[in-house]
This record gives sequence, C-alpha cells and structure tokens, in this order.
Amino acid sequence: MTTIELEYPLDHGTERLDLFVATSLAELSRSAVHRLIESGMITVNGATARPSVKLKGGDRIVVTQPPPVSAEAAPEAIPLDVLYEDGDLIVVNKPAGMVVHPGAGNPSGTLVNALLAHCTDLSGIGGELRPGIVHRIDKDTSGVLLAAKNDRSHQHLAHQFKEHTITRIYCALVFGSPKTDSGKIESAIGRHPVDRQRMSSKARHGKHAVTHWKVLARYPGVTLLQLRLQTGRTHQIRVHLSEAGFPLVGDQLYGSSGRLAGVANTRVRAVLKGMHRQALHAKTLGFIHPTSGEYLKFDTDLPEDMALIVHELEGLEGP
Repeated sequence: MTTIELEYPLDHGTERLDLFVATSLAELSRSAVHRLIESGMITVNGATARPSVKLKGGDRIVVTQPPPVSAEAAPEAIPLDVLYEDGDLIVVNKPAGMVVHPGAGNPSGTLVNALLAHCTDLSGIGGELRPGIVHRIDKDTSGVLLAAKNDRSHQHLAHQFKEHTITRIYCALVFGSPKTDSGKIESAIGRHPVDRQRMSSKARHGKHAVTHWKVLARYPGVTLLQLRLQTGRTHQIRVHLSEAGFPLVGDQLYGSSGRLAGVANTRVRAVLKGMHRQALHAKTLGFIHPTSGEYLKFDTDLPEDMALIVHELEGLEGP
C-alpha cells in the first residue's frame, strides 16, 4: 500500500474532491480516483466522502493506493458451460455474477481467467487482460458469449459485430406493461453527463443505438420481453428500457428499486424480491463461422433465477 497525504490550500475556493486529487496526482486518472473514493481508499479529514464533495481550505486528504496487480490475466480452473468449441472459437453460457475480463476491482475470477485455463489458444488481439474477447455482456447479465481462438477469427467476428450482422436476442423482465405488443427504441447512447457509472441518451457524444422489442407475456405490473439488438452499445437494453419507462426488474443502477414498491399485487411483489440482479439474459447468438462460412446459432434457456420467477408469475391468478 502507498499512502499520500494532501492538504487543500487555505487560499483556494471550493473544489470537488475528485478533481483536486486527479489534478494533484498526475499518475491517477479521474476514473481511477473515482474507484479509489468508492472503495473508501480516499478520505477527507479521516472520513470517507463522495467524489463531488466540496473541499475547503485546510482539509486533509489521504489517498491510499493498493499495490499494482499483474498486467496479465492468469488461468484459473473455473467451470464453464461450453456450448460449442473448435479450433477457431468457443461459445459459452456465462452465469450471472461473472465479470467478462479482469479490471479494476475484479483482478481474478473472470471469464477470461476461466478461458485461459480451459484453452491455450485464445486470440491475442484483445490484449493481455482481454485475450479472445470479441464482445461483452454485463457482470450480472447471463447468457451466450463468444470468444476467438486466433487473430484471424477475432478480426472476422469483430467485423460482423461492427457491421451489426450478428443475431443477438435477449429476454428481460421489466416493470410496467407497454401499450403495444412490439416496437423499436432508437436513440444515441453515451456516458451520462453527471453520473459516470451510467450510460444515457442525454450524453453529449452518444452513439446510435437501436433495440427492437416484443412482448412475450404480461403479468400484473410486470412484462416478459424479447429484445433484439440491432446495435450493441454499452448498457443499451438497460438504458433504452429504463428511459422508456420500463426498467429491468432488479436493475439498481437504472432505477428499478422504487418500482418494486409500486407493484400493487402483493404476491407479485414478493416473487420479484427474489431477483437480486437485473433480469436480463442473452438468450440467442447467431453469426457466420470465420472459416467454414456456415451460419451458427446458439440458443439457451432462461437461467434458474429468471425461470423461477416466470414460473411463479404464471401460477398467479387475478390482478
């Protein structure tokens, strides 16, 4: 651990904690400062604080930096649900709770660590921390994910994702009930202008995003949707549905917590309390094989937590 003590100058006006630390310590980016603050590694006058807290003259700031982690992911014997594998690629069904690749706060236990132990021929294009990774899904989203085993396959598959020719179908449980049975949500998505952990259509420099949706089933206060991604922006489904007024069940980041209390049916509310992550599953993935040219499509069942909720919802009667 490295500890650095800073004192906010008496002759300065007020300034945000994150800005002051990032400016004072050139080796730390603002995002790195945010991560340290959120993990309690930066204190003001001995107490933890928010990144936006305004400093005053004489405030004492202590920055504790953990030792650096290795820049190379290590193989770990973590079980994988392999749907398909050959010399060019591997397709797995990622469980909810597993991070795709190592990063800040998640140096191990990731899908990449598991893949490195399972196969020794991953593509190097993704770099030392992301070997073979062509695309990602969120930590708490379950479902089908594809990794490349050589650079040629990686480039071929990455091109398909870039051209939006990949078939990507998700299932989600959302609060509310859309007026129609199908539709399309289209907007530009980028980093939220205030909350840097979130994405938003209000970003200054967003990227075009399109989500097609269809109702699979309606329950009291909740709807099961099928979603097809025309584009693949970060948090695209979560942002589009939340901003449309239908946040994912269990999605704490995009505002579903308050919606649970608003579900009138007490039995439905009790069932939904069992969902401790965003109710989103990457159900289907289809693509052209980089060597054979064959179209491959992989489909998975709903994971146990979502399937149990759907089963219980289907057993409920009345409004």
